[in-house]
This record gives sequence, C-alpha cells and structure tokens, in this order.
Amino acid sequence: MEAHFWPVYGLRITTPRLELRLPDLRLLDELAAVAADGVHAPDAMPFTVPWTDEPSADRARATFQHVLGTVAEWRPERWTPSLAVLHDGKVVGRQDLMAADFAVTREADTGSWLGLAHQGQGIGTEMRAAVLHLAFVGLGAASATSAAMTDNPRSLGVSWRLGYQPDGLTVASVRGRACTLQRLRLDRATWEAHRTVPVEVTGAVGGRPDGDADDVL
Repeated sequence: MEAHFWPVYGLRITTPRLELRLPDLRLLDELAAVAADGVHAPDAMPFTVPWTDEPSADRARATFQHVLGTVAEWRPERWTPSLAVLHDGKVVGRQDLMAADFAVTREADTGSWLGLAHQGQGIGTEMRAAVLHLAFVGLGAASATSAAMTDNPRSLGVSWRLGYQPDGLTVASVRGRACTLQRLRLDRATWEAHRTVPVEVTGAVGGRPDGDADDVL
C-alpha cells in the first residue's frame, strides 16, 4: 500500500520475529478478529477502560474504529501510531506509542495488547522493544512511560526486563471499583543499557522519509 499523503503507512519496524506497521484495512480486519478471540482471561481486567467487556463482535468493531480514529485525530501536537504486530506474517496484537507535545517534552507513552493464543512466548517484550527503538532512535525521545495494574505481573515483567523504573502509583476507577496502577519510566541511558533485541526501522518516520519527527509527529 502506497499512501503519498500519509507516508506513516510505509513505516516498518522489524525484530528477529516480528514486524510492526500501521495497519491497512486488511490488517486492521485481522487485528479486529484477534480482539474478538480474546486478549485476557474473563476473570481479569488489565485495562483502565474495560473495552473487552463487550461481546466478541462489538470488541472487533470497536478495535477497527478505534485504530481508524487514531489516524483521523492525528496532529503534530498529539499522535498515536497504533501498530499491528505481525508474527510469521499473521497479526497477533497491537502496540501503541502515544505522545502529547512531543517536540517539547521528548516523552512518549506505550500501551499494548496481545491475543490470548500468542501470550507466554516473549512476544510482548519483543514488540515493546521494537516501539521503544522507534521512540528513542527513530524519533529522539528522552524518556518513555508506561503503566500496569499492580496485579498484572506479565505486563510489569515486560517493563522490568526492558529497564523501566517505578514512577509512583495511581488509582483508577474500573468497573466501579478502585484499581491501583504502577507507573513506570524509562530514560534513554537506562534503555540503552538494557537493549537486547535487534530492531530495524525503515520507511517514513515522523511522516517524512528523513526521520524528522517535528513536522508530523
């Protein structure tokens, strides 16, 4: 797919096992199907917005619409590359990179989910490593942040392996009850010290082939 007026569709981030890209309609349909099949156990809720409470078909449609919305709402001061994660050519999950006033703050936040059938294989760590490479090398970030429920050891384990440090706690209302999240922060020096996954970024970065993030991102 060539998108002359939205070259971010040409972005490719590759690791030994994965490829991350902004999904076209075909890949977005595959991503929606992964969401429909489930991304966590029914008795858990790892998200502050409980979108997975919806029936399977509604989850799929919501995923499809949400990712299209991130493109429609993209502007220089606030953007979210919501990337499809491919393993062996098949979509297995989604990895987001979000920032507000990045040209000033040089800080981005990450969020992700992985289909139930693909969990427990190290894919979550590898896809986060991929998008951190985009943030620090491709876009020149100074720091990255994330957060996870304190009772979500898998997500927290990904962050610890990649070098994130605790950044305090926050409380959110989820399904009408208080839930505690661990905030996490990763600076560039610590990221470099914990790099173990080879990552390559090709195509447009920041909406321009020269990799300057300030115009579009």
